[in-house]
Amino acid sequence: MLATLLPALRELDLPLRLRLWDGTEMEIGRQPVVTLELRDPNLVKRLASPSLDLLGTAYVEGQIDLLGPISEVIRIGDEITRALGEDNFPLPMREAHDKDTDAQAIAYHYDLSNDFYQLWLDRDMVYSCAYFETGSEDLDSAQQAKLRHLCRKLRLAPGDRLLDVGCGWGGLARFAAREFGAEVFGITLSREQLQLARQRVAAEGLDGQVRLELMDYRDLPGDGRFDKVISVGMFEHVGHANLALYCQKLHDAVRPGGLVMNHGITARHTDGRPVGHGAGEFIDRYVFPHGELPHLAGMTGWISEAGLEVVDVESLRLHYARTLDFWSQRLEARLEEASRLVPERALRIWRLYLAGCAYGFRHNWINLHQILASRPLADGSHELPWSRADLYR
Repeated sequence: MLATLLPALRELDLPLRLRLWDGTEMEIGRQPVVTLELRDPNLVKRLASPSLDLLGTAYVEGQIDLLGPISEVIRIGDEITRALGEDNFPLPMREAHDKDTDAQAIAYHYDLSNDFYQLWLDRDMVYSCAYFETGSEDLDSAQQAKLRHLCRKLRLAPGDRLLDVGCGWGGLARFAAREFGAEVFGITLSREQLQLARQRVAAEGLDGQVRLELMDYRDLPGDGRFDKVISVGMFEHVGHANLALYCQKLHDAVRPGGLVMNHGITARHTDGRPVGHGAGEFIDRYVFPHGELPHLAGMTGWISEAGLEVVDVESLRLHYARTLDFWSQRLEARLEEASRLVPERALRIWRLYLAGCAYGFRHNWINLHQILASRPLADGSHELPWSRADLYR
């Protein structure tokens, strides 16, 4: 089988070196920068028709090793799978999410280790797409700009009651309270996130303005008590079957005239068919169990059916590619420290995930949209200004 695989790889002329289980090395292309070390000879037959899922799984499970710059590992992996693999991945299965399923999935991803996440996130631990106003900002500046951009879109004002659905480590909640004078109620399903978020709220003396709780979005009050609602990086975990309910919960939580901001990753295709030659399957198995990405058209539809009016949509796809580049580079620079905080298997997953997602966003496999909606007043009017000019002053 190796005799068939090698000529096919050499035709691609990739900067790749192949190292076999017996120590034999062979250069596949000129000036190799990545070494693919095959540890399991039984994998050779499957590599004749590779996918990113196959390669990623083999790396995570220790059947292969991948040596070299992680960004080049991802690029070469994509080149190989596009040239030699099949592109007949089925539509992803969609499942009903219950509270236990969602809680377990959130714990798996977000409760990994606060110290691990601190290695490569910004100082406020904002685990979502940053906003690069010029493209030259560092990560901390871009994340602060993102928080400000969101708060301005919501037209936050002192005393506004803000609901933060999926509050993470509390960076947005603290920013909204500190910089805009909002009173914030945040919810999360991650116990590790909640513990650190509460510590940071207390350290900044914001206990009187910020309250964070362990709560499922399905248990939110529906009495319109909030002036503004924001959900960042949350609806990807909801599942298609529950998105109508999720949007209804956001509608019911905000008062008439109030605003709702939904910031999250969206699918490229309206029918949800996969892109990236198996990348989605890998992420579902190892990174975000039970995650499901809706298309922008579907998401705006569910928001509208819930009784909210979509008033503004912005794509930040390339902003997320840059954000993930920062995350990946910061993790790669601190691999030795990371290896002391999480198991080797987990570190392998996160290395592929961060670099692979940066590549995926850059190549338009997935997108990121901020969707601003208003709950209309009884007469059909709303409280937004006539233009967006106030966002950029």
